[in-house]
Amino acid sequence: MKAQDITMIDLVGKTSLADAMIIASGSVNRHVAAIAEALIEAIKSSGKPSPQVEGMPACDWVLIDTGDIIVHVFRPEVRQFYNLEKMWGTDRPNERLAG
Repeated sequence: MKAQDITMIDLVGKTSLADAMIIASGSVNRHVAAIAEALIEAIKSSGKPSPQVEGMPACDWVLIDTGDIIVHVFRPEVRQFYNLEKMWGTDRPNERLAG
């Protein structure tokens, strides 16, 4: 779905919420929705339990919680406002993934 600016954050030892957090951007609400829907379908088709999903009606920020991994898909300006990368301390270059 061509998610943009993908970042993975290792949460092991930082929180018990999950083992990893993935943050990605979609260009507009429809793009965020398409990325989120594709991820949800891929998770379900892999045989994993259905993830918990928040934010689908507005699609400014969609959170997909699989238990072990939390995925955030944002519109760029919403992502910049919340700045989860800074909150979770991901200023290390090796945690950036090509988008």
